[in-house]
Amino acid sequence: MRKNLTLATFTVATAIALAGCSAGTGGSSMPGMDHGSASSSGSAASPAAAIAGDHNAADAEFARMMIPHHAQAVQMSDVILAKNGIPAQVTALAGRIKAAQGPEIEKMTGWLKDWNEPAGMSGGHTMNGMVDNEDMTKLEAAQGRDAARLFLTHMIAHHQGAVAMAQKEGTDGKNADALKLGKDIVTAQEAEIKEMQELLGAL
Repeated sequence: MRKNLTLATFTVATAIALAGCSAGTGGSSMPGMDHGSASSSGSAASPAAAIAGDHNAADAEFARMMIPHHAQAVQMSDVILAKNGIPAQVTALAGRIKAAQGPEIEKMTGWLKDWNEPAGMSGGHTMNGMVDNEDMTKLEAAQGRDAARLFLTHMIAHHQGAVAMAQKEGTDGKNADALKLGKDIVTAQEAEIKEMQELLGAL
């Protein structure tokens, strides 16, 4: 159920999500993750270096990975919200997920721009809990309680992946806003995991 997909697979989807979520996100998508020396030395005198000093590599990685992860959660929620015959509690949950994670995408996109960090990821990184194309197609085709079960099953694994990434940010990150968001994600999504497990058991 929990699938590890390389971020390279989601480059196009991430770009679409970033373009749709917020006007003026226009950060450069230059390749690479060239942020180690500027953020660790703290000795550079340029304005760009001063901005970079407000965060570290873990903060940038957290934002870059969580943006497409959130974008897929919003996509899955949209699929459920467009269907008829979904139990009201599941529809309400999907609405809450979309309402929470959409603004968080915008927030993290803004951070990357302010930090002069590229939005795109280089290869070699994985995100736990992402739903592959085959399972997304099954979710789109399913109806009623079958769709609700698929949504809850996939979203539980998806949330578990987000919690793991947010906990890593709590351990490795530096930026106060990113650390707070990571903590908020852990709190909110762990509660939603319990809610979804209960809903799934009742279907």
